Amino acid sequence: MRGESVPDASRGREGTSARTGRLAAWLREGPAGPFRPEFWRSPLRGPWLTSVLGLVLLAGITVVVITGLLSYAAYEPRLPGNDMTPGKGLLGFYLFDWPTDPVWMYRVTQGAHVIGGLTLVPILLAKLWSVIPKLFSWPPARSVAQAVERASLLLLVGGAVFQFATGILNVQLFYVFPFSFYPAHFYGAWIFLAAFVVHVAIKLPRVIDTLRTQGLRDHLRTSLADTRPEPPDPDGLVATDPAPATMSRRGLLAFAGGGSLIMFGLSAGQCLDGPLRRTALLAPHGRDYGTGPNDFQVNKTAAGLGVTPARTGESWRLTLIGPHRLELSRADLLAMPLHTYALPIACVEGWSTQQTWTGVRLADLARLAGIRTGSTGVTARSLQRWGYFGQASLRAAQVADPRSLLALRVNGADLSLDHGYPARVIVPNAPGVHNTKWVRELDFTQERS
Repeated sequence: MRGESVPDASRGREGTSARTGRLAAWLREGPAGPFRPEFWRSPLRGPWLTSVLGLVLLAGITVVVITGLLSYAAYEPRLPGNDMTPGKGLLGFYLFDWPTDPVWMYRVTQGAHVIGGLTLVPILLAKLWSVIPKLFSWPPARSVAQAVERASLLLLVGGAVFQFATGILNVQLFYVFPFSFYPAHFYGAWIFLAAFVVHVAIKLPRVIDTLRTQGLRDHLRTSLADTRPEPPDPDGLVATDPAPATMSRRGLLAFAGGGSLIMFGLSAGQCLDGPLRRTALLAPHGRDYGTGPNDFQVNKTAAGLGVTPARTGESWRLTLIGPHRLELSRADLLAMPLHTYALPIACVEGWSTQQTWTGVRLADLARLAGIRTGSTGVTARSLQRWGYFGQASLRAAQVADPRSLLALRVNGADLSLDHGYPARVIVPNAPGVHNTKWVRELDFTQERS
């Protein structure tokens, strides 16, 4: 019929073929942008730079992981009320009775955990920058071995970002999590550790071979004018179309290392007493808290936890629970034999300080309650109305240590309300949250769970 068009079958076949070809090319080459090798143009990326940053992180993260596991052990999660991660199961296989000696152990390990983590942030960011093309490589996997490697890489990167981000937010007291920090950080640590071990097992031989063949000094001596891309590598880190260098590799390492030194300098003071405490600008508890004997870090304020002067005044009583149950006023406690020790107090947030505490030995209070020294631990309960750690349990050995006190004074003066007046627990080498403030009850009927 005139005026009507007849479909051209060959043209339809050509259109289908073109679409099929474009799809095949897309599947082969990947989406545009970061999935294409030519997108990444820095001449600095390559196996050598990644290997150097990786070795630094290997040493640093190992320290952070070990001290983090020690921190969990220090919380004595096998005791009643102490476990923030009750579903840990086999992940608690390594737990041991946390010692009271040396008294500075938790101060050092937790300080190294937090300050070490903060110090590693610039190195971690530099390492992520150096391997970011790997996260976008196409196709996602060419073999089972590569699929395992990429899965471990994604878990490693995701785990590192999660652990560092949540840890830093917690240290800075930004409790913005839609979940409980403690179990999330604990389980996240084990996921990250598993990916970290797999990644190290796969990459360490290649790192050693790269540094052995390329050396260390040559790259560190290379100026900006002489900076060239590394030889092509099978991992796709070296740019296929490199741009001119705007920084040498030694300059990049100096930039990342300088950032780490700044992070260290702005946080290390939180573990030091004296004028250097004022340098801890990254620590919310690192600076001045007024004048006098009570001028040291306050983790939880009385007002913030519902502890009022009315509840800590003349009507306050300490209840001892054991075979004998009795109540003691602050005057009763002051009339007992008092002992004075210089002991550090250290928090999970990384800060620590050593102060001189005066009070009644926990062992003496246990005997008043009818408990034989060293036969049982204690659960200390606080006047606080809300928040975490309203109670904490201590082992029998911690109670028996003669330096373990129900402190009434610090540095020769009465405790301030924010520091736990009228009485607080001080135990050598225990996490700060186990040194319960505003104690209202000492229960010596504690049993190991």
